[in-house]
Amino acid sequence: MIRSHVLICGGTGCTSSGSRLIREKLADELKAQGLDEEVKIVQTGCFGLCALGPIMIVYPEGTFYSRVTPEDVPEIVSEHLLKGRVVERLVYNDTGDGQEEAAPTEVSLSDTVFYKKQHRVALRNCGVINPESIDEYIAMDGYFALNKVLTEMTPEDVINEISKSGLRGRGGGGFPTGRKWQFARASVSDKKYVVCNADEGDPGAFMDRSVLEGDPHVVLEAMAIAGYAIGADEGWIYVRAEYPIAVKRLNIAIEQAHEYGLLGENIFGTGFNFDIHLRLGAGAFVCGEETALLTSVEGNRGEPRPRPPFPAVKGLWGQPTIVNNVETWANIPQILIKGADWFASMGTEGSKGTKVFAVTGKIKNTGLVEIPMGTTLREIIEEIGGGVPNGKKFKAAQTGGPSGGCIPASLIDTPIDYDNLIKIGCMMGSGGLIVMDEDTCMVDMAKFFLEFTVDESCGKCSPCRIGTMRLLEILNKITEGRGEMEDLDKLEELANYIKSASLCALGQTAPNPVLSTLRFFRDEYIAHIVEKRCPAGVCKNLLQFTIDADKCKGCKLCMKNCPGNAISVNPANEVKEGKKLPWLVIDQSKCVKCGACMDNCKFGAIFKK
Repeated sequence: MIRSHVLICGGTGCTSSGSRLIREKLADELKAQGLDEEVKIVQTGCFGLCALGPIMIVYPEGTFYSRVTPEDVPEIVSEHLLKGRVVERLVYNDTGDGQEEAAPTEVSLSDTVFYKKQHRVALRNCGVINPESIDEYIAMDGYFALNKVLTEMTPEDVINEISKSGLRGRGGGGFPTGRKWQFARASVSDKKYVVCNADEGDPGAFMDRSVLEGDPHVVLEAMAIAGYAIGADEGWIYVRAEYPIAVKRLNIAIEQAHEYGLLGENIFGTGFNFDIHLRLGAGAFVCGEETALLTSVEGNRGEPRPRPPFPAVKGLWGQPTIVNNVETWANIPQILIKGADWFASMGTEGSKGTKVFAVTGKIKNTGLVEIPMGTTLREIIEEIGGGVPNGKKFKAAQTGGPSGGCIPASLIDTPIDYDNLIKIGCMMGSGGLIVMDEDTCMVDMAKFFLEFTVDESCGKCSPCRIGTMRLLEILNKITEGRGEMEDLDKLEELANYIKSASLCALGQTAPNPVLSTLRFFRDEYIAHIVEKRCPAGVCKNLLQFTIDADKCKGCKLCMKNCPGNAISVNPANEVKEGKKLPWLVIDQSKCVKCGACMDNCKFGAIFKK
């Protein structure tokens, strides 16, 4: 008889930190202690709190162990699983109420700072079930929505319910999902397709990957529902080849669904046929754009097509096609089980439901966060995220990756939804949220994203191919100390031209990081140009490392570690009063701006400006 379940994260983050070794060690220890028939090990998807991985949760107590290593396993088995004594040093117990002495087993995860403001819909099964078990998915009401749709609802009923819910596409554009499905339904053709966009390419984004790794069946079920709604019998999942765990679990899920008769012919005996295939992407960012994605699925070079016609009218192989991203699909079954009104009760007037964010950067609690639309940026960063570490000040948050913009500290109370972000020159994007502190140079940040889009441009249209390169050249000029004030006007003029003239969304949104930083951090651009100074101390050509003569002990540790031989004893060989050795100086003409001197100084005598 099973008396305990041990859930171990099997997502990419924890796997890279050694969770597989922990599972193997746990199995060996349980067998050695004679507990292998009483304790069941369950590999799950991502729990969300990636900063504390590898993660293990023991039920029925619900004890949350963080940063577990293989060396910790024998103690967990002998103390907790054998004797019932919690290993307190490994327990995550951050309730934010200062009650550090509270018994860990009495703390519910929903009471902790990271989880208590979250509301999981798309992530509801991640970290809860074994993603490689269709039985566990069914036990969580899996495929109930598909059964309901096929046996109780007409295609029009399904589309109306999705429309009524207010669900908008979570891939970045925010187009109403029901309206897209209605367009495809109305298109007349003897062949239609349903496509899942799992080509998640934004730097720092891992929302879709985590859903596929933790709950792959939810995507299959949702696509089958969409197939019934628009009159399609075939679906394609376009997934990044760099997501091997997700690909493996999708293949397992598709095979299991076929075995159970939930994919294939005559599903639930209703005469409805639907099948799903995988297509692996080669990592081109442009293939996240739906027409480029469809071109790639067809076996051609991934380049965007002019729109109209839109895919709902003429898509995959020229047939009506709907394309939604993973997170959008993950919401569909719950909407149809619990009803449109339930989903619409969450969020804001124009942005219903929840949104998943991958929160990364200068923040304590890195990980996956799912919150109701309308939650403020302050709540995400200061409460759920645990704030900016090391006593640094929050400076800005980048949403939407290379296609998005930055939200400055002055707008930290902005409710996060589609319309509010557009008002301030940003966009939701797929859900990447990169937090930056006072040590971030916003000009350098804009340059980083431009370098990415220049590399990823498919080159089909000249506004994007040439225009983004010219933007990057101007940014390089500014960060190297060669900028002129007229460059700011050039940046804005060129950025607006690229936005209006590019063929696809990659080019149309590529200037957003530049425009938003110019809007909110223009003073930093001016400092780079006029004062030849990087306020954050990031841009190497504008840096100057200096030794404080009063603090220098003359130990020469910095001199020994300087790769440019730029450090020497002061020319007069003077010694400060109370010191034994002469202070050192830096020859700026030889300094390579590497910072090795500052890293090796034990007395805080070297600073950069």
